[in-house]
Amino acid sequence: MSDKQPFLTDIKTLRERARKHIEQGAVTEGYAADRDTVIRLLNEALATEIVCTLRYKRHYYMADGLNASIAAAEFLEHAQQEQQHADWLAERIVQLGGEPNFSPEGLLSRSHAEYVEGNTLKEMVKEDLIAERIAIDSYREIAVYLGDKDPTTRRIMEDILAQEEEHADDMAAILEAL
Repeated sequence: MSDKQPFLTDIKTLRERARKHIEQGAVTEGYAADRDTVIRLLNEALATEIVCTLRYKRHYYMADGLNASIAAAEFLEHAQQEQQHADWLAERIVQLGGEPNFSPEGLLSRSHAEYVEGNTLKEMVKEDLIAERIAIDSYREIAVYLGDKDPTTRRIMEDILAQEEEHADDMAAILEAL
């Protein structure tokens, strides 16, 4: 192998490739991942984020008791962040030529996390922590699967993963305080 290997494809080739299949938008010939699989995984992550948003919103409104104000503030902040994650995922699905699945039909079966309401503040926090741990493992696996085949989607998943880890830490701290 020669050390003279160019770092970047020559400009003429890049320009020619860019003119082919322009209807595919951001998806160029250099896209190496299985787009259908990536879109399916992103729709599962989207469902997970929607379910988590709904669960956190319920917990925000249902939190009561002496320790409720701190937990409720976290529930609301997490609900807003989960909604932001859903928006990022939906946007990426469209960039990849797919359709984000917001249908309530089958939402729970598409979601990695469960929707468990919890009757007490402690149960709510525990269920949120469990859901975050599920998201952490599944999103880490998705990021590893994507590897170098789709760095943009991998970065989005890693950004969401980092925030889910923060959420888990928040819920673990609240659970310990209860």
